[in-house]
Order: sequence, then structure tokens, then C-alpha cells
Amino acid sequence: AASDLAKLASDSESPFAPAYRDLHGALRLRHTGTKEELAADFTSAFYGIRTREGRTAQPFESLYRCDGGALMGESRGEVYRTLKKARLKVHEGLDLPDDHLSFDAAYEAELCDRAAALLGESDRAGALQVLSEQRAFFEEHIASWFDDFRNRASSMVTTRFYQGILKVTAAFFADEPVLMDDLEKCLSWRRYEE
Repeated sequence: AASDLAKLASDSESPFAPAYRDLHGALRLRHTGTKEELAADFTSAFYGIRTREGRTAQPFESLYRCDGGALMGESRGEVYRTLKKARLKVHEGLDLPDDHLSFDAAYEAELCDRAAALLGESDRAGALQVLSEQRAFFEEHIASWFDDFRNRASSMVTTRFYQGILKVTAAFFADEPVLMDDLEKCLSWRRYEE
């Protein structure tokens, strides 16, 4: 609420502006019951209490990508193996399957950090390899199901705040392939010049 969301919302060129308008509008009108209202909306929509046509909007890849909508399906195993290979694991005490959207995004962030570290060491080839891994993971484990999740969740959340959160996440994920393309071109071009 302390952020200058109004300024971000006013940038008509930004694909993020509609999301920031929703977030600004929701937080500008907060009151003593806002926290409880948001908690109820989050729990109902993202923990599977609220349904539409017998389906939930839980953010687990397995529910959207394979296994006929079964939780803890094949996608969960794929993400688990990827995290294990990268020597990462879900924190102890978090009782959620590995294919939760937040874990997918955290792995993408980890790959960004690894690529940045390699670039800091002037290892462009290594950074390009990490970027290739990041792109493959993004396409298979985020882009392949996020739009279905977002559409379903958008029909279930009742607050303008969570509509904004879904929009800002969608804008971020839509921008990700463009950024990867730009970085790959930049790294390949510099390598060619050497």
C-alpha cells in the first residue's frame, strides 16, 4: 500500500498498467476488514475451497498439464527431479507439492542468479547454457499451463486485489520470453565478436 502504484498504473505504454490500476484501486480503499477479506479470497480461490464446474484454481502444474487434473501427478515428479538435480528442495515444513507455481518461479529466479554469476565471471557460454535451461523449464513448467490457471483463477477470485495479482503475474510471464530472446541475442553477438 505504501508503494506508488498510482504512478505505475498511469504508464499507458506498460503492459503492467492494468494490473497496477487494480492493485492501486484495491489498496486505496482498504479498511479494517481488508486483511480478512483478502485472506478469505486467497484461501477460497487458491486452496481449492471455491470451485467452478467442479474444478479448483490451485496453482499446481499437475492440475492443468497432465494426469487428467490429478494433484501430485507426473508434472510434480518432473519438477522434483529438476530441483533435485539443481541441488534445490522445498523448505522443510512447507507441505506443498513441488510443482506449485511459486516454486517454479523461484527456480527460474535461481537460474537468473546463476546466469548473472556466470556473466560476472565473463563465462558467456555458461550463461547461455543456463539461459537455455531456463527457457526450457519456463516453456514446459510455466508457460504450458499458466494461462489456464489464470483464466480459472480469474473467474474465482472476488477481490480486485487478486485480479491485479493475476494480471501482473501474467504480464511478467508474457515478458519473460522476450527478455530471454534479447539476452540470448546479446550474449551470442558478443561471443561472435570475440
